[in-house]
Amino acid sequence: MKMLSTRGLAPPVTAGEAMAAGMAPDGGLYMPDLLPRLRPEDFAGMASLPAIAERLLRPFFDGDPLLAQLPAICRGAFGVAPPLRGFGAAGDYLLELFHGPTAAFKDYGAGFLAACLAGRPRQEKPLTILVATSGDTGAAVAAAFHQRPGFRVAILYPQGRVSPRQAHQLGCFDGNVRAFKVSGSFDDCQRMVKVALGDATLKQQVPLSSANSISLGRLLPQMAYYAQASLAHWRQHRRPLSFVVPTGNLGNALACLLAKRIGLPVAHIVLASNANQVLSEFFAGGEYRPRPGIPTLANAMDVGSPNNFERLAWLYPDEAELRRVLRAESVSDREIEQTVCDIHARLGETLCPHTATAARLLQRLRGRGEQGDWCVVATAHPAKFPEVVEPWVGRPVPLPDALAQMLARPSHAEPLAADETALGERLRAW
Repeated sequence: MKMLSTRGLAPPVTAGEAMAAGMAPDGGLYMPDLLPRLRPEDFAGMASLPAIAERLLRPFFDGDPLLAQLPAICRGAFGVAPPLRGFGAAGDYLLELFHGPTAAFKDYGAGFLAACLAGRPRQEKPLTILVATSGDTGAAVAAAFHQRPGFRVAILYPQGRVSPRQAHQLGCFDGNVRAFKVSGSFDDCQRMVKVALGDATLKQQVPLSSANSISLGRLLPQMAYYAQASLAHWRQHRRPLSFVVPTGNLGNALACLLAKRIGLPVAHIVLASNANQVLSEFFAGGEYRPRPGIPTLANAMDVGSPNNFERLAWLYPDEAELRRVLRAESVSDREIEQTVCDIHARLGETLCPHTATAARLLQRLRGRGEQGDWCVVATAHPAKFPEVVEPWVGRPVPLPDALAQMLARPSHAEPLAADETALGERLRAW
């Protein structure tokens, strides 16, 4: 299978080549030239996440040398199965994606990408992985590439706009990982990364790739947990499962949509955003109008110009059709607080602010009479946000062991201006 640029001006490449490049040379994002068609029966006898992931992803690596390594890559990247469990009322479910090494859903995609890139032939110069993060991506990528020979990681995050525990995670790696606290927004960080990846001269001097959701190596593996959850539900109930997905940069939501398009038993997909309303406005019928992101309690979703909207527009050139297959609504900070308090009081559950946006939206859907089985996607562990969550629930949130180990390490981040020239200078001097 070949991967094409969304802008149509770059030659087709294999999946492995697309992952190594990060972004297409014409500035576009890579997408498969043809989505395979699979049925639940194609996964007969498969229940584990690694087995389902391998079957799901195999067509995308057809013709790529990485195909032979795919079973081992999936066993390594998908070793932690996300629980799918009941969530209060009958027909409501929660998919917990935060049991990986950095307590966020991005561990799955980051681990898969790192294993794929490590499986390619070693180059003379190390490959520098650039990652802009609004909170969770950077730590997941750092953990996946930490101490891997032939790789370096440069993390860019907006200073003061991630939680203290997220900031500590980002700076707690040593050796081949450096964290930069940028005096700007996440969108500034994202812009700087994309400019660097599009700078041919810089890439000759410092080989670069990306681990943001612009990378196909992050996007494709995230389909796997939607495949496993929807198949498990289908086998038990013979009904498709719908998902409410918290989203900022649209990567996780797009993975869910791709799983549905391939043929997995996914019914409806609704996107939950915070007070950054670029997506909710568009899906309500307005223009797509990117603008600077604003800070919210769900900081990892503070995105005003979602990268993956370009992929959505490529998949669905007809905006009316796109609005038929996806819905999106925004949730305010006040509603996030109310939802965390309400869920804790009624169910004894503690949600992170991002998961709370999806839980709130499910409450709205049920209030409007929405039928069927619905799953809230839990994207991060609430212990990453104690300053926000603990006053609401009135008790400490226990730390997962992996997160506790990271917080016990020293942490350091370097200041960096919100300027692509400054980033280029740091990379050349590294």
